[in-house]
Amino acid sequence: MGHLLLSPLAFFTPLSGGSPNADNIDSLYKIVLVIALVIFVLVEGGLLYALVKFRARKGAVAAQIRGNTRLETSWTVAAAVILLALAVVTFAKLGAIQNPPNSGAGGDALASSGVRFASAERKLPPNGKALNIQVIGRQFVWQYVYPGAAEPDGLGAPFSYEELVVPTETTVSLDVVAADVVHEWWIPQLGGKVQAVPGYHNYTWFKIPRPGVYRGQCSFLCGRGHARMIATVRAVPPAQFDAWLATQKKQITEANAEAKVARAKLGAQTGAGQVENP
Repeated sequence: MGHLLLSPLAFFTPLSGGSPNADNIDSLYKIVLVIALVIFVLVEGGLLYALVKFRARKGAVAAQIRGNTRLETSWTVAAAVILLALAVVTFAKLGAIQNPPNSGAGGDALASSGVRFASAERKLPPNGKALNIQVIGRQFVWQYVYPGAAEPDGLGAPFSYEELVVPTETTVSLDVVAADVVHEWWIPQLGGKVQAVPGYHNYTWFKIPRPGVYRGQCSFLCGRGHARMIATVRAVPPAQFDAWLATQKKQITEANAEAKVARAKLGAQTGAGQVENP
């Protein structure tokens, strides 16, 4: 019965179904929407009743009512009770929206991601472990940097553009930044909007239970190419993700080795073919 009642509301509520935090945002939105609809119907119904019942009539003298303390006190208390109830429900849901759960049976990438620090802004699972991925907003493409850098300074880390690949049943923690102007990363089925601000770090998380593709885009006007700045998240089984990430690391390592040989060759040239190599 509850499903039949809420299904018509799906048109007016956020997308969900991809991650627990998105589901909790959706359920909280529906609770507030139902309460607001009930209040709207009661208020508008009372207004229509008053318009019909007390409409102007020839010869009738309207009653001059100067106040009703009991009625005024009642609607003030009722409004306060509704506001308090909404606050209680919101705070009851807020923990599940902000605080990520532990991962399921994650793969090697989760183990190598290590334990990161938690703060008021960055939320981590109870065991402190999550697959940490950096999201970088650039005009006009999203870049994703994965753990597993080949060099101690962070260089050589595997990365991808536009499509973020993640393992299922794994808590993914995102560190969202911007390289130029303000952007906003938003995959509706995976949670709320997160701004990418130059010089500042914002954080979010999601946990996708089953393989699938989730689509979104930059939701903050960031320039002429804003409409083309789409984002995609592809969730795959942990073993498949580990294989994909290993392939990315291998390709980057090979490319870096080839670039090192090319730089050495250029640096060794003399005469007219010499290239300045600072």
